[in-house]
Amino acid sequence: MDEIIINVFNIVGNNFCVDTDDGQKVFDLIKKALQEEKKVKLSFQNVEMVTSAFLNTAIGQLYRDFKEDKIKNSLSVEQILPEDSALLKRVVRTAKLYYKNPERMKDSIKEILGE
Repeated sequence: MDEIIINVFNIVGNNFCVDTDDGQKVFDLIKKALQEEKKVKLSFQNVEMVTSAFLNTAIGQLYRDFKEDKIKNSLSVEQILPEDSALLKRVVRTAKLYYKNPERMKDSIKEILGE
């Protein structure tokens, strides 16, 4: 299986991964590679800051389009700061819950917000 390295810093153009538009660019590249049965190494080299909005867009959406096993076996992350790694784990956990049952998740959010 071919492996490609996606360097987040090169795609975003700076060391702050905060924008959902940038997250979408990363997501599109990962999705294309997974559809082509490639392994993806996502490198956060030179990245100083990552937000959950960026990670939700870049990685969280994968759980909508691919099975968890496929993502686990095909995507690896390297050179990510420990605090960003912890954030990524939370994003993944939430994405798995959300895409398993989106309606229930929306109802829970409405309930929390008192709508």
